[in-house]
Amino acid sequence: MLTNIKACIFDLDGTVVDSMWIWRSIDHDYLAIHGYEVPDDMAKDIEGSSMKEVAKYFKNRFHIEDDIDKIVNDWNDMALMKYTNDVTLKPHIDEFLSYLKNNNIKVGLSTSNSMLLAKAVLKARGIYDYFDAMSAGCSDIKGKPAPDIYLKTADMLSVDPSECLVFEDLIKGLNAGINAGMKTCAVKDEYSMYQWEEKIKLADYFIEDYHEVFKK
Repeated sequence: MLTNIKACIFDLDGTVVDSMWIWRSIDHDYLAIHGYEVPDDMAKDIEGSSMKEVAKYFKNRFHIEDDIDKIVNDWNDMALMKYTNDVTLKPHIDEFLSYLKNNNIKVGLSTSNSMLLAKAVLKARGIYDYFDAMSAGCSDIKGKPAPDIYLKTADMLSVDPSECLVFEDLIKGLNAGINAGMKTCAVKDEYSMYQWEEKIKLADYFIEDYHEVFKK
């Protein structure tokens, strides 16, 4: 899987950390404050979108009066303690990151989440220093499946997209990697098990545990 690969670029939620469960709770609590329930179709609508794109979606669909930055800041405030204290690493990701460093393979992060939460959880779990470059969805960059966020990280790493391997837990994220001209590996996550068979067909590789990549 790592043959001719000069950089591995990871999604964050559901890929590096087990955190997808948090957003169900935050969506429920945030919309309740504004007098709404979570619609059944919302998760599919916002999947892969950057945090700013999701904020625009909320503002338009639920007529939120706050501006986009205020919505994003409110979500960061609601999630920060959970990301710092409750979110756990995916099994053996820390060992895999160490393996990549020891083998001179660069490490990047391309997350639809905010940079604030990404840095908070990576530092809290002791893996922040493994990452050579990070791009996040709190900027105006297009969300997945657009390739922009992966191309941006590859550029920051000074690695050609064809020499990058993307790790993703969602279909739109895998498509973002494919659209960027990168190899892709689907990562198993309980939140997206309904996509598992489709992810296996779509990605170049698939894993249930990071030991499968580097342990013989």
